[in-house]
Amino acid sequence: MVLTITKYGNPVLRKKGVHIQKFTPEIQTLITHMFETMYDAHGIGLAAQQVGHALQLAIIDLRGLKDRPSTLELGGQPADVESIMPLTLINPQITPLGPPVEGSEGCLSFPEIYSEITRPESIRVSALNERGDPIQFQCGGLLARAIQHEYDHLQGILFIDRMARSDKLELKEELELLQAETKEALQQTRKTAPQNRR
Repeated sequence: MVLTITKYGNPVLRKKGVHIQKFTPEIQTLITHMFETMYDAHGIGLAAQQVGHALQLAIIDLRGLKDRPSTLELGGQPADVESIMPLTLINPQITPLGPPVEGSEGCLSFPEIYSEITRPESIRVSALNERGDPIQFQCGGLLARAIQHEYDHLQGILFIDRMARSDKLELKEELELLQAETKEALQQTRKTAPQNRR
């Protein structure tokens, strides 16, 4: 099922996700629906907050992307990035390793808005996968950037928070318009919700 992607202005995007303690059928279903939603939107990553759930859960799939390379090390050995795709990260922890580098980023919660964001070039990641098994790896390039972007979502941090001040000022009008549209849509939903429950 394709879920509605929450847009900038929805309060859930500012909520820190709670740790997942039990791998219930509901969590498994949510993961499946998140992948369907991400593929439908042609995204490469999605956090639970972006579909209205404040949980420590994010997904990533970089298969087929050749223009922005990634690196991966499993057990200290170089590995094929596609070998771990599609990737589910539950309760992830990240450790910065490489120097900060600039790179272009967009976000499904900010349609048509892009900016250069500075993040560590490589990171160490530890998390649980969709089965609840522990996973650990080091990565760089686009994979490291995508994971850091989604990890921020899980903390209630948005990529606009990491933009250069000048870039954010340039996008001020677009951001304010998106925020206003989202808040208006939320108000309309609240107005119609009681009628829908009858």
